[in-house]
Amino acid sequence: MGIVNLTDNSFSGDGLRGQANGAIAQGLRMVEEGAELLDLGAESSRPGAEPVSLQQELDRLLPVVAGLRDCGVPLSIDTVKPEVMRAAIDAGADLINDIAALQAPGALAAVADSQAAACLMHMRGEPRTMQADPHYDDVVGEVWAFLMDRVAACESAGISRQRIVIDPGFGFGKTLGHNLELLRHLDRFVDTGLPVLVGMSRKSMLGQITGQPVGERISAGVAAALLAVQRGARIVRVHDVAATRDALAVWQAIEGA
Repeated sequence: MGIVNLTDNSFSGDGLRGQANGAIAQGLRMVEEGAELLDLGAESSRPGAEPVSLQQELDRLLPVVAGLRDCGVPLSIDTVKPEVMRAAIDAGADLINDIAALQAPGALAAVADSQAAACLMHMRGEPRTMQADPHYDDVVGEVWAFLMDRVAACESAGISRQRIVIDPGFGFGKTLGHNLELLRHLDRFVDTGLPVLVGMSRKSMLGQITGQPVGERISAGVAAALLAVQRGARIVRVHDVAATRDALAVWQAIEGA
């Protein structure tokens, strides 16, 4: 899954707010590099990020959806707003990638009333405060229980299990130790039978491990994506598509996959 940021304050420094043509070109380039999905986000969810208005998010997002809907791969929309979900699905989006796991009033219905898939992510708190000393007694068990509760809510709302992806939410209200524990025990989530999405690309957890600034975390991100796929992740959300694709191609060749 290639990341196309339409914000002005992306933690990774690749935000393309107001640059619809540039974002469309980036998405097409990622497809050429091997992306099998594109994830478009017009509201930053970096630690400390402030929300944007509904109209701002729609103005940033919809021209890019229109420009990429015929790119040959599914389009994912990274949003928490039900109104944006509905508008993006109407414009041709295939997947709603919600860091709040469809908890906003109206979010479940927005997806249930469509044929779109949904990715449910775990986040402790909200972006402005999520990294303020997060605490768990059992991070794997608590994240698993939350996601299973949200899956049940989706099914009750009419969203079939075949349309659901789960994401443990690396870096969203979690310390480095929490993130590593989740990666070590990714099989707990894979064993649910639901596709697991993992996003660690360029995140601060990789900087804490390697000491590298955000722009120098490509190698660490590729290693993290490969480890996640080896542990059963079905989707890896990345900034560096070509490098990740090459690493996965080598692994798949060795495994005969």
